[in-house]
Amino acid sequence: MATEPEHLRAVAETRFGDPHRWLGRHREDATLVFRVLAPHAEAVAIRWDGVTRTAARREDVPEVFQLRWETPSDAAPGAYLVVIDGEATRDPYAFSPTLGAVDLHLIGEGTHRELDRVLGAHPRTHQSVAGLAFTVWAPEAVGVSVTGDFNDWRTDRHPMRRLDGGVWELFIPGLGAEGTRYKYAIRVRDEDQIVYKADPFSRGMELRPHTASVVVTSRHVWNDHAWMAHRRRPSRGVPVSVYEVHLGSWRHRDDTMSGAPSSSASSSPPWLGYRALAHDLVDYVVDLGFTHVELMPILEHPFDGSWGYQVGSYFAPTRRYGSPDDLRYFVDRCHQQGLGVLLDWVPAHFPKDAFALGRFDGSALYEHLDPRQGEHRQWGTYVFNYGRAQVTNFLVANALYWLREFHFDGLRCDAVASMLYLDYGADDPGQWVPNAAGGRENLEAIAFLRRLNDEVHAQCPGALVIAEESTSWPGVTQSTRTGGLGFDLKWNMGWMHDTLRYFGLDPIHRAYHHHLVTFGLWYAYRERFMLPLSHDEVVHLKGALLDKMSGDVWQRFANLRALYAHMWAHPGAKLLFMGGEFGQWREWCEARALDWALVESKEEDGVFRHRGLQTLIRDLNRLYRARRSLHAADHEPRGFRWIDANDHEKSVVAYLRFEPRPETPRGRPPEPDGAADLAHTVVVGNFTPVPRHDHRVGVPRSGYYREILNTDALVYGGSGLGNLGGRTTEAIPAHGFSHSLRLSLPPLSVLYLAPPSP
Repeated sequence: MATEPEHLRAVAETRFGDPHRWLGRHREDATLVFRVLAPHAEAVAIRWDGVTRTAARREDVPEVFQLRWETPSDAAPGAYLVVIDGEATRDPYAFSPTLGAVDLHLIGEGTHRELDRVLGAHPRTHQSVAGLAFTVWAPEAVGVSVTGDFNDWRTDRHPMRRLDGGVWELFIPGLGAEGTRYKYAIRVRDEDQIVYKADPFSRGMELRPHTASVVVTSRHVWNDHAWMAHRRRPSRGVPVSVYEVHLGSWRHRDDTMSGAPSSSASSSPPWLGYRALAHDLVDYVVDLGFTHVELMPILEHPFDGSWGYQVGSYFAPTRRYGSPDDLRYFVDRCHQQGLGVLLDWVPAHFPKDAFALGRFDGSALYEHLDPRQGEHRQWGTYVFNYGRAQVTNFLVANALYWLREFHFDGLRCDAVASMLYLDYGADDPGQWVPNAAGGRENLEAIAFLRRLNDEVHAQCPGALVIAEESTSWPGVTQSTRTGGLGFDLKWNMGWMHDTLRYFGLDPIHRAYHHHLVTFGLWYAYRERFMLPLSHDEVVHLKGALLDKMSGDVWQRFANLRALYAHMWAHPGAKLLFMGGEFGQWREWCEARALDWALVESKEEDGVFRHRGLQTLIRDLNRLYRARRSLHAADHEPRGFRWIDANDHEKSVVAYLRFEPRPETPRGRPPEPDGAADLAHTVVVGNFTPVPRHDHRVGVPRSGYYREILNTDALVYGGSGLGNLGGRTTEAIPAHGFSHSLRLSLPPLSVLYLAPPSP
């Protein structure tokens, strides 16, 4: 059995789970014994009941000072102060735990919805004393201590107490200043060494390359009450048009919207901060008419080149652009300007950086130990252990934290496919472990995703959860009650690949690949889809969107304009990565700003085609939001009907978008005889550079159809061919309708036509 000196030695070496048992004040009959851990102190004293007495350094454990104070056994102990080298403070080891039994129980079973409020470092008033409450989950640790700039980063000054479930806790009185830096010094069992870890629940971090956690508190006063109240209403049938942005490279400090280059001479980072972006970026996105802005990951990450997808601290916004309250200001102003904010979120994997989650307490705590289950070899990262309740609790609580504390309107879940398949990225069977039934489905990840979506929808009504899922996994957006995963939207990667391939073909070959532009409608309603032209399509030598188009410069712009108009009319929510709206020529790089000078540049023929493309995006968003036929039934078959999908020889498509009445059957598009009664938009695309005059298109109504959008208009940088504002129908049957329009189809163009009033 260990002796008192042996216990005290273990405390000083971070090898003991109950330092409060020996440190602090303890009664022994008529004596109060004070023990203070102060390894490098010259002198220690105890001040109690108006009297100060000197404590002596123990000879057997010199890191500890001790004082025996004779007092009647019935005397009330009262508060006391520890005076170390003349500085008086309250003793951390005189306080009871800051976590109660209910919190510990919920943490243990992995069901604590507000985990971030009980774990981490929090300024608190505990037992009438202000200080910092530190708590961390490290069940396999031999010992844990708090180290930081308040104790000269020593590991032998503030050992923590182990509570139920492997939670370690310490209340340090007198701390709590904004900006306090700290880490956890964790003595691991197998290697018998101390590792230094950032707090998994820290709300602030140092700017890379530094990796300490930072104490932050929020003083932001929200002014988006009207937006948040409106968000709780049903979101079906509303337009969703998203501008995806990487904050650090959208625009730099010395850039102007007219394209002045950023200065390379400045030693400070070139990025705009959250508060500047809250005006420059938000005003720009609102002017373009998008409904949402989506931020590529802004959770703190050490490596700029990961774009935020290798998260180092899940609860801390990156310091690159300012403080957490600066981010709150950004979201707040978005909402005040009528703009939703989505957060790119990474629940699939995390990096192996020594300061972060990996092998946190010496064990595979957040990840699987077996590399066949716990590592993404192709990414060099760890995979979360979705079978551990505390790990899935960490992720669910993190999702709720961003939605609750920062008022984000939704999460885009990255790399969902990698979570669903146990053999994802494996080259042979020996590199993965089948599930209990022998299959390749990750049953634990599936259960987590269902729980995530159910919790988000219950706790944050109106918030969207969007899956970047690149396979044909069934039921991604189906309700969890009926066996689905429960997401609100799924990225339509098939549509994206087919569409970009089609518009990259020389038009002479498009007749043989007509299915690429029509096939997406065969499966468009299997899920609630989002059509993404994201950052993934303009990096790694894939080329910018404009550069992917076929033909000479004029044709590339015309192709891209036609692609966008087809995309905005096609069923599904929309997402466009920054720079695509004005036709960036260079593919995206996180280290440089967008090429804003292009917006004011002329082509060789004197036409401002980049600005024209930007104007088209503005008009597409305006029409998409204003015309319910373009969005109200985005995810229902009754909102779409082909007029002509089979004119492959001319590479022409024509279709209708409907605003269905509530009584319209949900399961099928309207028949020609009933279509005339429904509000609709006619969309016609000519995907060759050959103008098509006298092209006949059947329509549901007789009368004058206005040409409300023509991608070949001069204002967009086109040739100006069109239909003089609209055309009147003729009583000539076509495409199953009794009336038709005789149209001029400009080269490489899309037309939108609005019907006469019924």
